[in-house]
Amino acid sequence: MDILTEIVHAGMWDEDPTGTSSVPLFRGSTFSQEPGAQPRWDYGRSGNPTRAALEQAMAKLEGGCAAYAFSSGIAAVNSVLMMLSTGDHVVVGEDIYGGTYRTLSLLFSRWGLSTTWVDAADLDAVKAAITDKTRAILVESPSNPLLRICDLAAIAALAREKGIQAWTDNTFQTPLLQRPLDLGFHVSIHSATKFLGGHSDVVAGVAVVSEDSIAKELYKIQNGFGAILGPDDSWMVLRGIRTLAARLRMQQEHAMRIATWLDARPEVLAVHYPGLASHPGKDIHDRQTTGPGAVMSFDLGDAHKAEAFLRAVELPLTAVSLGGIETILSWPCRMSHASMPPAERLRRGIGDGLLRLSVGLENPSDLEADFAAAFVR
Repeated sequence: MDILTEIVHAGMWDEDPTGTSSVPLFRGSTFSQEPGAQPRWDYGRSGNPTRAALEQAMAKLEGGCAAYAFSSGIAAVNSVLMMLSTGDHVVVGEDIYGGTYRTLSLLFSRWGLSTTWVDAADLDAVKAAITDKTRAILVESPSNPLLRICDLAAIAALAREKGIQAWTDNTFQTPLLQRPLDLGFHVSIHSATKFLGGHSDVVAGVAVVSEDSIAKELYKIQNGFGAILGPDDSWMVLRGIRTLAARLRMQQEHAMRIATWLDARPEVLAVHYPGLASHPGKDIHDRQTTGPGAVMSFDLGDAHKAEAFLRAVELPLTAVSLGGIETILSWPCRMSHASMPPAERLRRGIGDGLLRLSVGLENPSDLEADFAAAFVR
């Protein structure tokens, strides 16, 4: 079926005997067992029917063999990384969510996992970074916060040629706009807090896998490490997914208009958005997705101008996160990427004047008027 149809029916649970229009919310922490039998459900950490409905929905939407729901997006990232072992090596795109940078540089490094950061848009650089200890490549496309584009199909092919896994964070695009597993990736990760939930009222993560052997390994980690998504939050994400197409398509239309408007403003030094014809990697992006998404970043030049703009705007929520129905402005150097040393941020092109914008459902004319007023305040 078409992805639009799949999204609408994503809330239906395959094992539901009632035919209800909304998957039931199972809050029980444990389940009655027949002595000596192997039960379908035994304990809430190991499995929950509401969480299973979300996992089934995400596996179907991403075209995977299985999916696993976690307590946050970074819990999903970390659980995928836990499939690696001490002494292993991972190649990671250098323009990536700050939380992923933090966990690799501060936590997994303690356990002997080594990381090489590369420009993921440069396939030769990715290839050159692979060693005999490399077990995976982790990238984002579009990346956070500079919206850089890498060739997902080429990276997946390289990983399979080298006998390693290819993982990507697909939060910005969602299965509606991009399906990395169809391009050859082994794992597609989401912060379901963002567009999947869609209303800035739930924290969740999902990892979808392409192969049974990976599914078995990731389930061991989900069950053993225990960073599972609770039933209430699973239900909230399921409800959000069912309106994903309506929300994201309108947000994307608004984002295209706002990006074009910002690109013409003299106060803005650069706009990073794959919907713009001038965006590097746009041709690759258009080949592997069905739309530019609703997230962009733009550069005002320095910290003083960025802070003045954030203080002057009235409509957007100034906050971390993205993908809600409201427009959200974030200051990467002080928020999402604050854990990255300043010199490292600057080396990666994340300047103090850079702002990340997640466009919501407000009338774009009102946003333009608010931004125009903020530029002159």
